[in-house]
Amino acid sequence: MAQVLRRLDNLPATRHPDLLVGFAGSDDAGVFRVRPDLALVQTVDFFTPIVDEADDWGRIAAANALSDVYAMGGTPLTALQIVGWPREVLPFDLLGEVLAGAAEVFAAAGVTIVGGHSIDDPEPKVGFAITGTIHPDRVLRNRGAEPGDVLVLTKPIGTGIISTGIKRGVAAVAVRAAAVATMVTLNDRAGRAALAAQARAATDVTGYGLLGHLQEMLAGVGAEIDAASVPLLPGAAELAAAGVIPGGTRRNLEHAGGFTDFGEIDPTMRILLADAQTSGGLLVALDPGRSGGFLSGLTREGVFAAVIGEITAAHPGRIVVR
Repeated sequence: MAQVLRRLDNLPATRHPDLLVGFAGSDDAGVFRVRPDLALVQTVDFFTPIVDEADDWGRIAAANALSDVYAMGGTPLTALQIVGWPREVLPFDLLGEVLAGAAEVFAAAGVTIVGGHSIDDPEPKVGFAITGTIHPDRVLRNRGAEPGDVLVLTKPIGTGIISTGIKRGVAAVAVRAAAVATMVTLNDRAGRAALAAQARAATDVTGYGLLGHLQEMLAGVGAEIDAASVPLLPGAAELAAAGVIPGGTRRNLEHAGGFTDFGEIDPTMRILLADAQTSGGLLVALDPGRSGGFLSGLTREGVFAAVIGEITAAHPGRIVVR
């Protein structure tokens, strides 16, 4: 949602006493209170194919759409399917494979598909509108981090570059497999662990890349990132160094130059830090006294996690990469 709304600042503001999270702040999903102890979490996402296999495209699209709800601390309940399909070009059996892959992920997440809508479209697109629930007092926002907070990332980065490598036929089988495996992995356990650890802020790392989504978390604070600690998917650095770079990543890097001090960081790592992700991990800011419990809890759940930096009082709104 944040990726679309960034360029729609002139739209009339939406106000309602029960709208807890709306356009302002570039949060991952909207939150609407329906009673004192219950609120709805709502989000929508869709995209064109990023891998060749139809069922994997569906799995990735489903996991990606669910991620916004998990990033807010919510529990997803239902999904509506959104389809644009070139009916005269691609068989509907292929669409069936896409939706079957998505259905597997939703079943694993305990999410019910309740319907959807399709149109004839020259370019295939698939996505989902997700509705979940959350207690109004337990909403995780992307703002609220405090100086000294530890920054934890729960998936390695590089999916944008690798997806482009897949499209160009230059990504090795093992590289593709590792990227798909991380993209179809749900952020449910990471979201629950963030709530349990009383995280101060969280977001999922998607189209704006690690730097872009981190900058959205910097309300009156800055951040420092240890580039060597940022986890990378196998093959991502090699592909980036070879010039396999999606247009969205290039735009992200140009944008990040306005709020990031890269110092001596090499050009390939700069690209990776700005790489446009699909179904990325959660980026969580939490009190350092709670980070140990958070990390050990993730380990027990079999969830990848890495400490990549910290929040600082210095240089508000800016990121320093070391």
